[in-house]
Amino acid sequence: MIKAFQIIAEQRILEAQKKGFFDNFKGKGKPLETDNQNIAHELRMAYKILKNSGCLPPEIELKQEINKTEQLLKGLKQESEIIKTQDKLNFLIKKYNINYGFSVLNEINEKYFPKLSKLTNKKADN
Repeated sequence: MIKAFQIIAEQRILEAQKKGFFDNFKGKGKPLETDNQNIAHELRMAYKILKNSGCLPPEIELKQEINKTEQLLKGLKQESEIIKTQDKLNFLIKKYNINYGFSVLNEINEKYFPKLSKLTNKKADN
């Protein structure tokens, strides 16, 4: 059954080619553009399927969560919520750095540690 379908599909494609239906396509005669040349050839189709279905690599999802947490932190006013969110952000940054082989001091720094230290020191002084 599948073989018959394949034969019919190929015949229709050949007929369309003979009639010139494919002559005006953009990039005709050129190699197909790929999204990422750094991906191993045998993995490109899998990555394309994942991309088209809306899936992201775990490191990108984690970076997005870090960015969302940073945006949330900017809008907070209550000190307890700020500290709680800073702790979460620092945890996410450490998780990213550990999982993906980066030093805590590289790519994403703990931007909010100094602010947290100031808040903690103010509490200690009072």
